[in-house]
Amino acid sequence: MDIKKNIRTIPDWPIKGVMFRDITTLLQNPDALKHTCDLFYNRYKDMDIDKIVGIDARGFIFGAILAYQLGVGFIPVRKKGKLPPETISCEYSLEYGSNIVEIEKDSIKKGEKIVIIDDLIATGGTIAAAIKLVKQLGGEILECGFVIELPDLKGRKLIKDYKIFALSEFEGE
Repeated sequence: MDIKKNIRTIPDWPIKGVMFRDITTLLQNPDALKHTCDLFYNRYKDMDIDKIVGIDARGFIFGAILAYQLGVGFIPVRKKGKLPPETISCEYSLEYGSNIVEIEKDSIKKGEKIVIIDDLIATGGTIAAAIKLVKQLGGEILECGFVIELPDLKGRKLIKDYKIFALSEFEGE
């Protein structure tokens, strides 16, 4: 099954010039969703992983399913102000603005092996912020996994010291 065929492209959203890669259509197709989750599971099932970190919001979907399949814990990296316990935060830039993400301060123990999951890597700002948070808490990042990579936006370059796995690529912005 071709994952790309199940991802809709919406031009000029959220701002003019951005080609938004919408995974809603993939999520609505039970076969495509299962296939996507199975690809992640098959990638990580033989790794010694302690926890999956999922990035707000679409990384929660694939990250939580993967954590369940692997029998490991799931940790959300959320936008600022969404986590009630004590958190640490990181501000980052993205292709059309900036944002702040947070993680619960006690969610990762030193030396825990972590895989970070998100739906998309574009400029790399969001994943770089999540990496910084995980590292601050002492986590060892095994890999960063994505449903979509936009290679023209060079996100890999920003996180070049970490392994990256992407299920699909879209050329252009």
